[in-house]
Amino acid sequence: MLPKPRADLKPNTADFERLPLVKPTGFREYDARWLFPEEINLMGLNAVGLGIATLFARRGVPKRIVVGHDFRWYSGAVKQALMTGLLAGGCEVHDIGLALSPMAYYAQFALDVEGVAMVTASHNDNGWTGIKMGLARPLTFGPDDMSELKEIVLSGAYEAKAGGRYVFVDDMAQRYIKSLTERPKLKRRLKVVCACGNGTAGAFAPQVLEAAGCEVVPLHTELDHSFPHHNPNPEDMKMLRAVSAKVLETRADVGLAFDGDGDRCGVVANDGHEIFADKVGVMLARDISSIYKNAKFVVDVKSTGLFTTDPVLKANGATTTYWKTGHSYIKRFNFENKTLVGFEKSGHFFFNTPLGRGYDDGLVAALAVCDMLERNPSKSMVDLRDALPKTWGSPTMSPHCDDEKKYGVVDRIIEHYKKQESMGAKIAGQSIRELITVNGVRVVLEDGTWGLIRASSNKPELVIVVESPTSEANMKAIFKDLDGVLTRFPEVGEYNQKIAV
Repeated sequence: MLPKPRADLKPNTADFERLPLVKPTGFREYDARWLFPEEINLMGLNAVGLGIATLFARRGVPKRIVVGHDFRWYSGAVKQALMTGLLAGGCEVHDIGLALSPMAYYAQFALDVEGVAMVTASHNDNGWTGIKMGLARPLTFGPDDMSELKEIVLSGAYEAKAGGRYVFVDDMAQRYIKSLTERPKLKRRLKVVCACGNGTAGAFAPQVLEAAGCEVVPLHTELDHSFPHHNPNPEDMKMLRAVSAKVLETRADVGLAFDGDGDRCGVVANDGHEIFADKVGVMLARDISSIYKNAKFVVDVKSTGLFTTDPVLKANGATTTYWKTGHSYIKRFNFENKTLVGFEKSGHFFFNTPLGRGYDDGLVAALAVCDMLERNPSKSMVDLRDALPKTWGSPTMSPHCDDEKKYGVVDRIIEHYKKQESMGAKIAGQSIRELITVNGVRVVLEDGTWGLIRASSNKPELVIVVESPTSEANMKAIFKDLDGVLTRFPEVGEYNQKIAV
């Protein structure tokens, strides 16, 4: 039996080559992320594969699982090591090769397979690896699943079983693309910048958009796992600025930016300005609720307040629930409550029946944007964006904070604002109207201005978002207050990006 994993092994040592290394912090709220090989080695991945097989057995789920990998130089090796553990645990492994995360989710349906283990670090910097897992389509692991898997792996409680079987599926990419493009072609000829940041989506997104009837302007669609321009992250301003420049240069109707594993889509309007994903969600919700009356939506706590105040959504009878940030949380809420679409500010969109299968797919979201433009033939993205009520919002800002420290920091920040509320203190010149603590703390002021601080679920970072429905000054004022609180914590480091105040 494989030895119990350790967390103290160092590369370039004998023990590193003969024992499994698994750092406990790699098990996040709903997926897994490690620096490779500093935090997990190949034998550690064997242990994780054995752990997944053991978890399936404990839950009484048939041990059939789809496995794919993203485009990084080490992802193939990571997947092979993971599959070794899965096979040793008695799994029937369906290897779909190079894939997007939504392609792996689609394969669960196409192959009638219960489980998925997608090897991807999504938009993380090079050096990171990870696994997105599920044992009941279209859902992915939640905190209970991750906690049990962590316990199995770290305690060495995994069990080797006979009966493992390997199946290589050589045509899943073609089947996935066909599933997206078996639809009427767009009648409105749209010029679309397709930006992939040299990530995995470059192998699939351009041909999907072309097959849908778009004139595609490719941007960094060549696969290059060194990511020479910027990380494939549609929340990163570097990527958005590159898309903006290409949209303006080519006079495109819209820019669509995909993340490293293709489950998110960012949008840039025809005037070169990015539209944050929660505002894109409001635009899509307006469009969809005009067709499906009394539509129900779910959004994450980072998202704009317009989902509940927008007059068009109200007139269409649409209702929206705010829920925990995280693709697994929104996906599960969407599935269990039969909402039509789930939207996350990070760009994960979840289209339920009849619009999709309930999982997050950046290409489905991109096609929904194109369909929205087709249904509004006299309007541009700028027109549709500017028709929304005005708000002032920030990008998602992410100061560094170690995984071992970030939740403790957030807990202390929650207590700080609870104390401020109990004292009747003013925040950014206003009283606190509400504190939402379902996921970090969302501080809501009298005029609806709000600011959020929460711990990232998959990176050693905090997450900060602010918005005001009244003025840019109020938006900056609440950020200044939040930032001032954060400066009291030496555990909190530099921001990835930061609004000027």
